[in-house]
Amino acid sequence: MRLAVIGAPFNSGGGNGGVAGAPRRLRQAGLVERLRADASDAAEWGDVTFTPPDNVRDTTSQLIAPESLAEMVVALQQAVASSLSDRRFPLVLGGDCPVLLGCLAGARDIHGRVGLLFVDGHEDAWPPTTSTTGEAADMELGLALGRHVDRLPRSLRDLVPVVRPSDVTLLGPRDQQELATAGVASLHPEVDLYDDVAVAAHPAQIAATAASRLSSTVGAWWLHVDLDVLATDALAAVDYPQPGGLDWSTLERLTRAALSVPGVVGWDVTIYNPDLDPDGACATRIIEYIAGSLALDQLEISSAFRSRPTT
Repeated sequence: MRLAVIGAPFNSGGGNGGVAGAPRRLRQAGLVERLRADASDAAEWGDVTFTPPDNVRDTTSQLIAPESLAEMVVALQQAVASSLSDRRFPLVLGGDCPVLLGCLAGARDIHGRVGLLFVDGHEDAWPPTTSTTGEAADMELGLALGRHVDRLPRSLRDLVPVVRPSDVTLLGPRDQQELATAGVASLHPEVDLYDDVAVAAHPAQIAATAASRLSSTVGAWWLHVDLDVLATDALAAVDYPQPGGLDWSTLERLTRAALSVPGVVGWDVTIYNPDLDPDGACATRIIEYIAGSLALDQLEISSAFRSRPTT
């Protein structure tokens, strides 16, 4: 299998620490070598570059560092599109969730209309003016859908929307009470949504059904996995823990089932904070998860991404 490993070291809270260090830490822990050991043609494409975000909340948009966010999205859009043009499956290592915007934009550039299987512990569609943090990680799905974008700078507003509500399925969110308390409307029923309890009961079935729907209605679709979909006792190295969530086995079954459905054109993995993983145990577990999910014999990823046998 031909992979392009692309880092997007973006921290929407500002600065180069925290989740911004995830791509570097996962590489240092041996991710690329592990992928290659599993017979993947894994090409190291390095990190996309952009002006590091400050931690200042823009007075108009109420978003932290919107211009830096736009730079990152465009840089990642170009990298993802280039990898797809090179017939490589993009594996994007965040950073935090707003990297999804660049992934979807790059996939759209090559495939046109694109769907999204969104695996996350949060719905991530807060209005920027309501968000308590101002971080784009609160709202990347809302932005991808074109919600609440009228006050964004033109550089960012012109990049969205990148996906239609009918082409999105959410798996695993568990922030319904937080949204209700804040008076923020849920994306359901505008988009298909299965909370963590529903997913935990039937992870492979729900993922395969959702991915199959995207494959049949859209054709090309993207897999987004925010690791805070996991329970805190499964992965403590996240910035915003909350009750509930999936265990590793459930997430692995979900991911494998999704990747076994035709039409997937890329995958991003986000929200690992290496600063909260001093002994590297979380990095090792994440690598096992990623490599194991991509090493399946039954993987139905397009033949465009297959390594050609030598003669």
